[in-house]
Amino acid sequence: MPTNGNKPLKLQFGLINHEGRYLTAEAFGFKVNASAPSLKRKQRWTLEQDELDAQVIYLRSHLGRYLAADVHGRVTCEAESREAAADTRFLIAARSDGRWALQSEPHLRFFGGAHDQLSCFAQAVGERELWAVHLALHPQANLLSVARKRYAHLSGPEGEVAVDSNIPWGVDALLTLVYLDGKYCLQTSDSRFLGNDGKLSAENGRATGYTLEFKAGKLAFKDCEGKYLTPMGPTGTLRSGRCSKPGKDELFDLEESHPQVVLQAANGRFVSIRQGVNISANQDEETDMETFQMEIDKQSKQCTFRTNAGNYWTLVSHGGVQSTATEVGANTMFDIQWLGRRVALRASNGKFICTKKNGQLAAVSDSVGEDEQLVLKLINRPILILRGDNGYICHHKSSNTLDSNRSVYDIFTLLFSNGAYHIQGVGGKFWYVSSPGQVCSDGDTPEDFFFEFLEHGRIAIRAKNGKYLRGDQGGTLKADGEKADSSSSLWEY
Repeated sequence: MPTNGNKPLKLQFGLINHEGRYLTAEAFGFKVNASAPSLKRKQRWTLEQDELDAQVIYLRSHLGRYLAADVHGRVTCEAESREAAADTRFLIAARSDGRWALQSEPHLRFFGGAHDQLSCFAQAVGERELWAVHLALHPQANLLSVARKRYAHLSGPEGEVAVDSNIPWGVDALLTLVYLDGKYCLQTSDSRFLGNDGKLSAENGRATGYTLEFKAGKLAFKDCEGKYLTPMGPTGTLRSGRCSKPGKDELFDLEESHPQVVLQAANGRFVSIRQGVNISANQDEETDMETFQMEIDKQSKQCTFRTNAGNYWTLVSHGGVQSTATEVGANTMFDIQWLGRRVALRASNGKFICTKKNGQLAAVSDSVGEDEQLVLKLINRPILILRGDNGYICHHKSSNTLDSNRSVYDIFTLLFSNGAYHIQGVGGKFWYVSSPGQVCSDGDTPEDFFFEFLEHGRIAIRAKNGKYLRGDQGGTLKADGEKADSSSSLWEY
């Protein structure tokens, strides 16, 4: 059985107090406060569970230090290891509204407060001791059932979420976790929401909101009735079961969703593996056999192309390209040249891939001409969420511009157009670049933007003025970046 080759995402989140402020770990003196209005690096916490007692959890800050509470209720975050002090041990009591109460395990007091007045000394839980959980990972992911070892995907003519895929392939495998009022909704690629009865609806409601629970490093989704999502029946229809405590059947991993693309050659046909091991541009339709997963190496920034059978494109003798590699190696790596509406691929022999007259791809060209150019189309992001170093891209509250530093995200629709993309927001209006270089979101007609997959998990977006989209210091999204080599112009997507 092919796997997706992905590691589960580390469960990182922000904790929001009763005043809507995030728990923050400061570098100076390893102090903690609850003063930040948004979720950034200092507000990210990683949950670790005890190997011997699954009820016990540890909270690790972005500095790698652990939250601790002593017998007097004093809260610190300077412990370098969780074994060093019992004071780092906490218990979680999840409430029906999705909020957590954090209790010191050795001292049985509850953690709460505001600003720099935080303590862990309350004997009972009040509003000050309740924390909302805001996931810090990118909300678009693949969902893997721990028990079935299968991935969730949108399935069937009426639509359900089935957990029966060996690999998360195509647009239907993308799920978006939408954070609303302290709870999470699961949104499918066609923008519908999963209800606890297994049915999909266009609108959010009581039945589509879930409280997140963590067990042994895995996720469980508790519905409004106190039951948990679980795969049911032969196709693994995802719906709430009868259990009021999560077991293995109710546990899930979130995995990073790699970009999946189709490629169209100069002959107008799609690159495919349908004919066998040779990679050829000879098909007129887009199916799983014309879809390839792009995996960008974190160090070299080179790219591999993976098939739905789990194999990689690889350079073979005489410059041919086949889908026979089972592991990543030098010959499976390709450099991508971004040419506006087109791309060119250079293989490990230093030659560019061209499309021969019979449609076969071969790395035999010294330069890029028409036969070396391909249209690359991203297919598994019909809805788009963008996050930069300073936060998510979101509509500005009082103007037609876009913010790039928000703790909450807006969901945009992505439309492909001959090698470019149109980005659509609220009310069907389009993104465009104004004369001062600001990116606006109230256009009546679409404007071209070009995506460049430059790093693992990140893209650069180039506007039609040739500049890259960049978040400035004030948090305004502008198209004024000369290069896409800085963190301000690279976006998680």
